[in-house]
Amino acid sequence: MPRTSNKTKLLVFTKSPRPGAVKTRLISLLGEEGAAALHARLIKRTLATARAAGLGDIELHCTPDCEDPFLRFCGGRYGISLVPQSEGNLGMRMTHALERALASATRAILIGTDCPALTVRHLRDADRILSTGQDAVFAPAEDGGYALIGLTRCDARLFEGIVWGEANVMDETRERLSGLGWCWQELETLWDVDRPEDYQRLLDSGLLGEKRAHA
Repeated sequence: MPRTSNKTKLLVFTKSPRPGAVKTRLISLLGEEGAAALHARLIKRTLATARAAGLGDIELHCTPDCEDPFLRFCGGRYGISLVPQSEGNLGMRMTHALERALASATRAILIGTDCPALTVRHLRDADRILSTGQDAVFAPAEDGGYALIGLTRCDARLFEGIVWGEANVMDETRERLSGLGWCWQELETLWDVDRPEDYQRLLDSGLLGEKRAHA
């Protein structure tokens, strides 16, 4: 049985898998329908991982809304709550979600759905680190951002003025953490799936159960 804790909330940020609106850098390779289908599979993998970690309540934070039939299906299948993302840029939306979670939980961990390399172990390690008294924990991403953020307290200055999607997001975040005087730890660096070369890496990894044979 997965373990559970009422001290941790796990937040999963995602977009509705609408053709033409997700995985846009993969449309040239997979087409709009194929890119949306891949996004949907990554959502299911992420939610299965989140459920298996057994950390506590899981919330799927959706944009543009929570009415997408696939996301509603996921809510029922994985026994999770659907929450609409707030207005504003990514930093504002993460701030709002984390502040809301920490109003009723000791620890909050936020992830996206683009990182199939994220495992149960990563989630449990993040929760364990936060339980030792650290203010924050991160899983850096190879593209310069991060695939996981966990907090025991929230400060909007951690997110304000960040140019999301740039290669210096994690470096800028480290500077913010130092400026706030926070203690944090980092997990291993992970990779996500955004570009054609990432898709090839995903196929080669077998993480979605489809390992491409090499000639």
